[in-house]
Amino acid sequence: MGNAKTNPAEIFGKYVFSDAVAKTRLSKATYKSLKKTIELGEPLDTSIADEVAAAIKEWAIDLGATHFTHWFLPMTGLTAEKHDSFISPTGDGKVILSFSGKELIKGEPDASSFPSGGLRETSAARGYTSWDTTSPVFVKEGSLYIPTAFFSYTGEILDKKAPLLRANEALDKQARRVLAAFGKSGVKKVTATVGPEQEYFIVNRDLYNQRLDLVLTGRTLFGAQPPKGQELADQYFGTLRTKIVDFMHDLDERLWELGITAKTKHNEVAPAQHEIALIFDPANVAVDHNQLVLELLQKTAEQHGLAALVHEKPFAGVNGNGKHINWSLSTDEGENLLDPTDDPGKNPQFVIFLAAVIKAVDEYAELLRSSVASAGNDHRLGANEAPPAIISVFVGEELESLIDAVEEGKKFTSPEAKKTNLDVSSLPVITEDKTDRNRTSPFAFTGNKFEFRMCGSYANVAGPAFVLNTIVAEALSQIADRLESTSDIEKASLTLAGEIFKAHKRVIFNGNGYSDEWVAEAEKHGLPNIKNTVLAIKALLDEKNRNVLEKHGVLVGKEIDARYEILLENYAKIINIEALTLVDITFRQLVPAAFKYAKTLSDSIASFKAAGVDVSGNTAYLEKVLGLSKSIVAKAEALKAAAEAAGALETNFDSALAYRENVLSAMNDLRSDIDTLEPIVPADIWPVPVYTDLLFRV
Repeated sequence: MGNAKTNPAEIFGKYVFSDAVAKTRLSKATYKSLKKTIELGEPLDTSIADEVAAAIKEWAIDLGATHFTHWFLPMTGLTAEKHDSFISPTGDGKVILSFSGKELIKGEPDASSFPSGGLRETSAARGYTSWDTTSPVFVKEGSLYIPTAFFSYTGEILDKKAPLLRANEALDKQARRVLAAFGKSGVKKVTATVGPEQEYFIVNRDLYNQRLDLVLTGRTLFGAQPPKGQELADQYFGTLRTKIVDFMHDLDERLWELGITAKTKHNEVAPAQHEIALIFDPANVAVDHNQLVLELLQKTAEQHGLAALVHEKPFAGVNGNGKHINWSLSTDEGENLLDPTDDPGKNPQFVIFLAAVIKAVDEYAELLRSSVASAGNDHRLGANEAPPAIISVFVGEELESLIDAVEEGKKFTSPEAKKTNLDVSSLPVITEDKTDRNRTSPFAFTGNKFEFRMCGSYANVAGPAFVLNTIVAEALSQIADRLESTSDIEKASLTLAGEIFKAHKRVIFNGNGYSDEWVAEAEKHGLPNIKNTVLAIKALLDEKNRNVLEKHGVLVGKEIDARYEILLENYAKIINIEALTLVDITFRQLVPAAFKYAKTLSDSIASFKAAGVDVSGNTAYLEKVLGLSKSIVAKAEALKAAAEAAGALETNFDSALAYRENVLSAMNDLRSDIDTLEPIVPADIWPVPVYTDLLFRV
């Protein structure tokens, strides 16, 4: 069992160079200068870099660090790190430990070996990493980790962090313009805050290692349905198993030590599925923290003899893994700009920010959809476990009434919140929320924030975050243009909000997003329904989407082109790996097992027949096994040919589309036969753990 006596307050941020640590280790002037850079986005005064580096080095060494690394987020979707030691030779056979301001600020990893979409040739290797001062450095596993942005020698960004940092600044600028129109010119910073909810599965490590598909692709490529799934809903919020309690406790401790605000943990609806949620951080810090959560989920699980699965759809027939992105806006003065307050009808500032978000989501739905597109997420979006591929906004009854009133130019009075104790005198009286939650909505207002629910569990949060920040910045820019010259801000803002609501109310939907009726209704409204990743990626070619990214300096033309090519190439490679893995397992494990069982059946039939026993039923059973085996071999060959054909196509788009339409179809055909064969073959002959083993024998 984990140490239940751990006090989170005592260990929280133990390995983080936090504000409190900086204050004690830096001179007053240097601390003040660095704090302005971190909190207000002012340019870093490079003259303080050596003092900051020396202080960080001494602090890190005190915590056992011997190396440092510039930690960055390349277009692989993972994290990258190259470790250098602090040692420097003195010339007398000894060394000193040194770390300069230059080493803190700038690194130089190989830029040719990461996906670049044509921005870098193999021969052009030079790339740089630049310290992201707004995300704290930390010590992990004996190294000092420095969060950075990654860009090429010629200046193009090659990572997921830099566009987010740019989008953060664009959103800050435009939000402060709007606030200034409301008389709040003293606001120095508006920050987009993000709190991710991370879903994952936990399975037995030994069983995991026996499934090559899980090891190589993160999901099961075949598997018959178990007798029990999630139909009883007995896993959801159920009692945690002892192994899971111990694992979660250790995970929490490791996250807390790194200053990561792990808040909530519970069982999810599918067997062996769980969730961890973090408290809000500034968007770029939340991205770094979520990447650490993904890493430590898997490392901590392995230490407990378990395996954490963060693929969007590890198992067919039960819910997949999502990552809800809770998103809001806060000022440096502590005001939440998406807080409707007790009476939103008397809060025109909230109304205008609400209008900005609705306008942004409606106008740039395709771009927002592309930000969560992935091969894994295609298995999840649109199923009865996740939002549909149609983007709509849930606002709830109260805000919908407010929107109607503003559109019609009428006054709105917020209804009094209901109170109840369920007519049980011993129960305390509670105040009910003014609106329900809608789990079927892709983009839902949930009290004082929006929850973007389309993101896949394995995705880097930076993608959807930078797109959301950019499109809201654009909406606020247009709003600021209208409001900056007004003399009656309340009247002007409500008039403008009414115009926006009228123009974009088609995107508001409070009903069941899973229903067929909504699909038909959304089509009438002209809402896009982009059902797969390959088509979603095409949004990056749309002139409107490119213009908004370029206008706010988030991505320039060739950087957008590069991302288009990288995403298509990544999709094709993932499907190709899955196809080849399934072919490999089929020929090396499944077909031999089927033939082994067929031989056992054949020998038994011959023995019974020689003894005069009627074996007609057994013969039919043998024929079924042999028939399925023959079909499986043929379909595996067809799958292999389809993958080869798709990979040979000239353009990344044609190749990705062929993988989507032909290779996935061939995989599903092969899987159908394998899943039919699996329950027939005895457990002692079937060569891999089945769903019952993986989901229920943790």
